[in-house]
Amino acid sequence: MEGTGYSHPAPKQPGLKWVLVVVSLVAGHYASAQEHSSPPSASGSLLPKPESSAGVMVQEVCPRWWESGLLGHFLYSDEPVNWSRVPQARIFPRPGDFPVPPTGPGYYSLHDWLTGNYRTAPPKFPYPRFGLMPPSFFDADFRYLDDPNNTDYDWSDFLHRIHIGDNWLFATGGAFWVRYMHEINSRLSGADNDYTLLRTRVWTDLWYRDLVRVYAEFLDAHSFDPELPPLRIDVNRSDFLNAFVEFKVGDWEDHPIYVRIGRQEMLLGSQRLISTLDWANTRRTFDGIRGYRQGEKWDVDVFWLQPVIPNPSRLDSKDNNQNFFGLWTTYRPRRGTFLDMYYLLLDNTNNVLLQGLQIAPYHVHTLGSRYAGDWQNRWLWDVEAAVQFGERGSQDILAGMVTTGVGYTRADWLWTPTFWVYYDFASGDRTPNSGDYNTFNQLFPFGHYYMGWIDLVGRQNIHDFNMHLFLYPTKWITVWIQYHRFWLVSPKDALYGVAGLPSRTDLTGSAGNDVGHELDLIFNFHLSNHSDILLGWSKLYAGDFIKATGPGQSPELFYFMYTFRW
Repeated sequence: MEGTGYSHPAPKQPGLKWVLVVVSLVAGHYASAQEHSSPPSASGSLLPKPESSAGVMVQEVCPRWWESGLLGHFLYSDEPVNWSRVPQARIFPRPGDFPVPPTGPGYYSLHDWLTGNYRTAPPKFPYPRFGLMPPSFFDADFRYLDDPNNTDYDWSDFLHRIHIGDNWLFATGGAFWVRYMHEINSRLSGADNDYTLLRTRVWTDLWYRDLVRVYAEFLDAHSFDPELPPLRIDVNRSDFLNAFVEFKVGDWEDHPIYVRIGRQEMLLGSQRLISTLDWANTRRTFDGIRGYRQGEKWDVDVFWLQPVIPNPSRLDSKDNNQNFFGLWTTYRPRRGTFLDMYYLLLDNTNNVLLQGLQIAPYHVHTLGSRYAGDWQNRWLWDVEAAVQFGERGSQDILAGMVTTGVGYTRADWLWTPTFWVYYDFASGDRTPNSGDYNTFNQLFPFGHYYMGWIDLVGRQNIHDFNMHLFLYPTKWITVWIQYHRFWLVSPKDALYGVAGLPSRTDLTGSAGNDVGHELDLIFNFHLSNHSDILLGWSKLYAGDFIKATGPGQSPELFYFMYTFRW
């Protein structure tokens, strides 16, 4: 290599050389000669030493990026594993209307308060101090347990970071929740619905060095004594939520590139378009392949996935009629600030007709971006916009969504308040079933988090003016108050539910566009590192559109949930 006097020679075996070229092209990064600080060790290497003539080293092109990957492991000598970087901690962008929880000295759980454990800072335990946990268990960061200076201990530490020899790492864990639901005018059906949801998850994680990972997660979900038929997302008996194998294929600027194959959950950006949907008793998952790399400033994700449909009576399978492709990049100019840029393609060949509207088949492209962060740890902002184009049957698609929010937080005020004001817009179809198609497709969102906890409004054909207030009476109690004012963009299009399907329609438009306004009260009590109680009340005060298109009683929800994670 120029400037170093060293080069990695290309493998002498012609077949192997072509394999390396193909792998390089698949990963999308074929690197030419780059600087090396030292030659590869000959000890244990399959590659010959570089040879010189008259003091000049042989100069050959070398796809260097893969040397630290699985293939490079078998071509070059082993080095000790740096377990402090395995697995690399996933940095998730802040969701929309994000709170700024209190930090500093204090009691961070009811257990801390009862036992007098006055902490100097929040515990390092990676599970959130809240009843819902949208990120997947395979992204939980327990690496601090390997730090010899760690003083943050928990009874469950023995389950995580189990080193087996020098090259193997094993971990396990899980979660359990039970949730009671009381719904008035449930699903706008006019009927009440009382039922209990039960969910159990157990996961295992095995690493060979930083090169190969095998992860599996079991899920069992039940609904007891419902007065209406359970939703598809309520019941799934003894199935796999995640089951994948992951390979390290190389490094890009000293950050690993991984390829994940199999069943896997997805969470990207604000979760307005791609989320695990943790409120669902089954969570959302996909079958497919994903390549990703996370760096100091830039993250890149590329994927091809098919959604998995929960099946209570047999093992789940993917929907072969839906293919979801994407390229997602995230730039972090500084801590807490995120710029997402993405391209998504969802191809759905199912034939779906509901409430007089042709929902599918469609072929929809989504281009979007999001910018969120804070200024001086006080002023907060969140802006996201996306445009969609493609075809739905014989119609051309032209649709879009915009959301913009401004917030303010003060750590030095009583109860550490965070306040947000938002406006959300998602386009609707002005002339249903004719002309261009203008209804935005919300894809695979965390709608429950954004569009009211009563789950009757989706991000399609909707205006939503909303406000949020977070309060922390203590460091282990969260109070979240939401207000939403909903109205339809097009009165001739439908009111779409949280699953993106029409729930009420008036194709004449005579029912108007006033959906109503919703109030949500959410209370979370963090009992310990492992357990939370989440309870809340929501009511959608029905507007003229709901009153004119079916049972007009104002829908109402009360719930109580206990969660335990280990």
